[in-house]
Amino acid sequence: MKPSLVGSLMLGLASLAPAAGLPRSTPEAQGVSSAAVLAFVDAADKKVDVMNSVMLVRHGHVVAEGWWTPYDAKSRHELYSLSKSFTSTAVGLAVADGKLSIDDPVLKFFPDDAPEKPSNNLKAMRVRDLLCMSTGHQAEPALNPTIKDPWTKAFLAAPVPFKPGTHFLYNTPATYMQSAIVQKVTGKTVLDYLKPRLFDPLGIDDPTWGSSPQGVSLGGYGLNVRTEDIAKFGQLYLQKGKWKDKQLVPAEWVAMATSKQTSNGSNPKSDWDQGYGFQFWRSRNGAYRGDGAFGQYCVVLPELDAVIAITSGTKDMQAVLNLVWDTLLPGLKGDALPADADGVKKLQTKLAGLSVPMPKGAEKARIPNEAANADYTFAANDQKVESLALHLEGNGQQAIIVSKVNGVERKLTCGAGEWRKGMTAFGTGPDQPAAASGAWTADDTYTAKIVLTETPFIVTATFKFAAGKLEYEAKRNVGFGATTQGKLVGEKK
Repeated sequence: MKPSLVGSLMLGLASLAPAAGLPRSTPEAQGVSSAAVLAFVDAADKKVDVMNSVMLVRHGHVVAEGWWTPYDAKSRHELYSLSKSFTSTAVGLAVADGKLSIDDPVLKFFPDDAPEKPSNNLKAMRVRDLLCMSTGHQAEPALNPTIKDPWTKAFLAAPVPFKPGTHFLYNTPATYMQSAIVQKVTGKTVLDYLKPRLFDPLGIDDPTWGSSPQGVSLGGYGLNVRTEDIAKFGQLYLQKGKWKDKQLVPAEWVAMATSKQTSNGSNPKSDWDQGYGFQFWRSRNGAYRGDGAFGQYCVVLPELDAVIAITSGTKDMQAVLNLVWDTLLPGLKGDALPADADGVKKLQTKLAGLSVPMPKGAEKARIPNEAANADYTFAANDQKVESLALHLEGNGQQAIIVSKVNGVERKLTCGAGEWRKGMTAFGTGPDQPAAASGAWTADDTYTAKIVLTETPFIVTATFKFAAGKLEYEAKRNVGFGATTQGKLVGEKK
């Protein structure tokens, strides 16, 4: 396995920081132990399913940053529900602009989408209840591209059995409604509304945000930005909404959004039971955070003047936070520590060599080239896979996956002991950036690992050749549903 030089760490060299980026410093200069950061990275590298990136900011300076190759600093990353904290910020800005009040009834904004006879609980639902995840629903309203009604109408048609403000339910459609309200009162999507007010001042370039069939930013998910952008957002909130002598977000809104507005449990060991604000979670150790599925984090520690940005692909999100509390926090000690050149060097070396694990095995083919290079066709199947081939090049050391899925043919090169970047699709979805590496893990089996580099998703695909047949199976590391779709057997063409 070749060490990554892309998983960069830039310490003590402010000149290497992007023009619109946060300043850089050594850990000890900002009161952080390099050894503690190294312990955290070591533990995360070993114990978290797949880390994508980490950035630690102390006293406004980036003191450690790393990307697990093929993830890199320049690529945007899907935030999932961490998007909610940005949507909440848009609501706060619209309130400051006099466009709405958090005590406005939700029905006020969508009279044409209201049920013919709205219930008393629906009438009582306010913007505040959307922000606090206390809308009164027992289950999330179903909002997806398959429904025919506008999403706002579908939301308002859902039963509201509880009095709003009395029942906590994590409710992504409630965040979509916040986005729709901002668009209703400003005439702009949340993405466009935030651009001059938040993204441009913070130097967040080219953010993307998915939208509903009605052209409304998804709100509760769908925002894509870079790791440093997450850190900047956290730093803005740490500084009570102030950025370079400008008050971008009212300090009063920051205080309300990040304080406990709703009780949501009592387990002292769970970071999901510490209370909920306006689309921010309260955390242990005096922290608060925005977070998203599979381990996307913006953790803010006001008492320690620190921000931690993490992207990852894990099934156990609590485990990531436990590592932060147990290994990293003890290293945040004061305003400055004695210089530790050896500790900094060890940390640099570790972060410079981070990589998603690649398949291990023989790099050269162990079967006749004609078996691998042949095309294999598949009977109709739910995965829409029509044909596959594994073309070998460079004396069999490099494999090119040639696929035809749902009528679209694609080619993706797998590196041997390295990552090769390209484009591929996630199932039958659109093409997106990817990187692949592979090896012969058995005499008749080639294993490829495909990283969708703007998401936490990693696909492990196996190609087993035998007697004119190809047995194919693909598994994902994480997912909202099943992570494997079963084996397919193709016939040699």
